[in-house]
Amino acid sequence: MRQSVRPTVRRRLRPLIALVLAPVLAGCFASGGGTDAAGGAQDGSRLRVALAFPPAEGLSPYGADSTILSRLGITEGLTALDANGAAAPALAASWRQEDDRTWLFTLREATFQDGSKVTPAAVTAALTHATRAKPAPAALSGVTLTAKAEGGTGVRITTGDPDPILPLRLSSPSLAILAGKAYGKDDGVDPVGTATGPFELTKVMGTTAATLDRYDDYWGGRAQATGIDVKFVADGTARASALRTDQVDLAEAIPVAQAATLDKATREATATTRTTSLLLNTQKGPFKDAALRAAARQAVDTSAFAKGVYEGYADAGAGIYGPAVTWAAGKRTEPIGRAKAGEPDGTRITLATYDNRPELPEAAQVLKQQLEKAGFDVTLEVREYSRLESDALGGRFDAFVLARNTLVDTGDPVAVLASDYTCDGGYNIARLCDKDVDRAVAEAEDATDTAKRQDAAMAAEARILGTDAVVPLVHQRIITGVAPSVTGALLDPYERTLVGTGTRR
Repeated sequence: MRQSVRPTVRRRLRPLIALVLAPVLAGCFASGGGTDAAGGAQDGSRLRVALAFPPAEGLSPYGADSTILSRLGITEGLTALDANGAAAPALAASWRQEDDRTWLFTLREATFQDGSKVTPAAVTAALTHATRAKPAPAALSGVTLTAKAEGGTGVRITTGDPDPILPLRLSSPSLAILAGKAYGKDDGVDPVGTATGPFELTKVMGTTAATLDRYDDYWGGRAQATGIDVKFVADGTARASALRTDQVDLAEAIPVAQAATLDKATREATATTRTTSLLLNTQKGPFKDAALRAAARQAVDTSAFAKGVYEGYADAGAGIYGPAVTWAAGKRTEPIGRAKAGEPDGTRITLATYDNRPELPEAAQVLKQQLEKAGFDVTLEVREYSRLESDALGGRFDAFVLARNTLVDTGDPVAVLASDYTCDGGYNIARLCDKDVDRAVAEAEDATDTAKRQDAAMAAEARILGTDAVVPLVHQRIITGVAPSVTGALLDPYERTLVGTGTRR
């Protein structure tokens, strides 16, 4: 989904800096006792993993499926995120900023899973394919970049405008580097046997299962697990049951209602940067009227979600960023420009959500009751995410309940604002197109100093909240089921990782 293109903001030249933003988060990656290098340790068994989200886009790295690939240790980018949210080396061993628009990345010695070498030409081709993807990956929202090979180990990346967070941006799972044969003539992308991670995707059984084998020539050392058998299980109760009955070793997104059914030792609660919000369609339908959006926002009691629906595994919605982004609360300002609430007077609306995260239908049901009490006539629609995404992005619902990791795309707090709330945002379910919001987001994108960028992000948040296009409900803690026999599970606030070289049973 693309809307009118946001006006280009002229950026003046800035001092040359090698900025890497590091949003400090509450909590670090949990290693579970393992290490990230096999180091010759005895092989573990194959891992059995239950994931909540079946592939929605044929496991293309350019959309929501990208995190499936990164969580399973299949794909990598030039950079990664460390425990504090700073850019860390991955396929690029190092990098430096040459001027305000140009960066030179030096590649490490690595191979693709098809045996070909990771060369500057291969990386350049992969990044070029990403820039041409339709719709554009969320990490490239509002950004143009050009990659060129430089010698035997270098890739020079030039951006259309100064981009001080480029190393963070390149850590996005949607900018994974794949071998040349991954890219088909029809613009499709096939990650089977073409990635660089410690595990090679060897077989995909539609939207039900996948098989991964260890990639023995992985540059970071041979993984301890010999492979991974993946099941895509949308039903959260079934995931919890599979863990309890020893059918799987790792189960993501355990429903809060099922947490008590697991032994305490097998459930790991991780503070994340995920916020569940009510998004209102500002482009068409009833919520094109700002007064009705204000009425919907006033009808919502966020405490009912944190205490009731999420049973304490969440905090009441305070803004787009939650407590896991520790600097946000101290910089938050009041929403700007909110309209006076109107009278719903029986206005009919369609509220939609998905059931891959089992709390969402319950949250939507509570919202339905709250909105109906305020005077709306609400029809609720619940589907599995892969059957709902295109309709949501196409603006076919009046309201939508979404659980969104606000730092998953790049690790930069501004990126989610650009992709979700600007006129040309690639994940703009609220279909918001407001010149004041676009201007505030562009100013945040311009900021290079870390503290100033955070201040600008919060100023943009105030503008966005002022439109009532989004009503934050809760900031989540994600529960992962980890069998007692498993060590080295990678649990991080960004939900990008789950299995690494040191994960084993």
